[in-house]
Amino acid sequence: MTNQTSIKLMLLNVSFLILFLASNSIVAKGKDYDVSYFGIQSGGTILNTRSIQYGIDYISQNGGGRLVFSKGIYLTGCIHFKSDVTIQLDEGAVLLGSVNPFDYDRQNTAFDHNFSTSLALFLGLNQHNIGITGKGIIDGQGKELAANVGELLNKGLEKGGSIDRPDEDRRPMIINFFGCENVLIENITLKNSACWVQCYNQCKGVTVDNVRVESRAFWNNDGIDIVDCNNFKVLNSYFNSSDDGICLKSLNPDVANQNILIRNNSMTTDASGIKFGTASLGGFKDIKILNNKVFDTRRSAIALEAVDGAAIENIQIDGVQGTNIGNAIFLRAGARKGTRKGSINNVSIQNVTAEIRAENNPLKIMPGIVIAGLPEQIISDITLKNVTIKLPGGAEKALSKIAIENTKDIPEKPSSYPEYDMFGELPSWGVFIRHAKNLQITSLFITVTKPDTRTAVVLDDVHHVSFMKLKVKKQDNKKNIFTVNCSKIQQ
Repeated sequence: MTNQTSIKLMLLNVSFLILFLASNSIVAKGKDYDVSYFGIQSGGTILNTRSIQYGIDYISQNGGGRLVFSKGIYLTGCIHFKSDVTIQLDEGAVLLGSVNPFDYDRQNTAFDHNFSTSLALFLGLNQHNIGITGKGIIDGQGKELAANVGELLNKGLEKGGSIDRPDEDRRPMIINFFGCENVLIENITLKNSACWVQCYNQCKGVTVDNVRVESRAFWNNDGIDIVDCNNFKVLNSYFNSSDDGICLKSLNPDVANQNILIRNNSMTTDASGIKFGTASLGGFKDIKILNNKVFDTRRSAIALEAVDGAAIENIQIDGVQGTNIGNAIFLRAGARKGTRKGSINNVSIQNVTAEIRAENNPLKIMPGIVIAGLPEQIISDITLKNVTIKLPGGAEKALSKIAIENTKDIPEKPSSYPEYDMFGELPSWGVFIRHAKNLQITSLFITVTKPDTRTAVVLDDVHHVSFMKLKVKKQDNKKNIFTVNCSKIQQ
């Protein structure tokens, strides 16, 4: 045996030894504890809050591991996550949130905002290596819980909001993590929250993968809220929520959402599918949104809103399928905070197909694409490519009040809540762009199924725009179909 061969074998043996020790270290840190070890009982009637909390504290203090819930129903109040602990919900396991508002704690942080101090079933403050995994269910019983919060308001024991709609920070979420690192939420089902379903605020290294959300229990049931986070992934998940599906917010002017990946998700909501805002104080940077589906949604499939001073920049959206939705693409730069002015630039959106839902009043049919800045807040450097939108149309000239020649009558509304239909009637049925520059629009196909006297595309205060391969298809009152193909238009 040569010296060189001997050295190689020694190095190989050392490598195997390192791998062996590393594997044993992982196993040691991943020790499983059955819930019965801590006296946690199923049945759905015994409140297990203290037993579960004791188990989490014990596991965290003794090398970390998983607290494993086997098949059964486990009732609990608020739980505080601790580092190096994962809750494992086996198939058939259900964690049931208490409907007693006094069973929920408020998580206090140095950051002064209501949603950083919100109530939740699972709280985590500045913890690391935590997670919830398995094929089980967490049911927040939000309808009953919110009703009981309303009853506290009725008795004068609580303040904030009305009896039938208590304020958001009075209603518990299911998950609220702040400042946590290395978080894994995987394979579980989250149901029936009293407020936002799950919120991650200023967290780093979070993966939400193959999670199912079913939450229409009450108001403000956002499927997931990502707030000023870094290195965050939402993958292969399903959201059925009574508010926005996947919502990115920025609540701290000194922090931003950045390095975010949203891929292979589907959602149906009572609001927008994927939304930036409305709270938008800091920023949204370096975000990829890839291959997502939005269906049966009243508002936008994609809504990017910078209305509180945030900068939205370096956004890549590739692959959006929208069916029975209110609007396909909505970009808005506003100024709700007065001197703080939001901005949107360097956004690429491609490979979008959308079918806009019909409304009873044809004039409520907004364009499939609405891009609206302000005179002093120009939206810039926007690329649209391979976008196909089918709209119902149906507006008649006799009912229309806004024509191309009087776009000055369309209100600016700098401080208003941003929404694709915020301006009221618009003079176009397909695309409306206002206060923007440096736009490249390639392979845009828009079609309207009913006769509509409005124009397909309206540009107002738009500079340096290029249309390549624009195709417009519509029909008149005699059901004659007209198709217009434009190879290139520049302005």
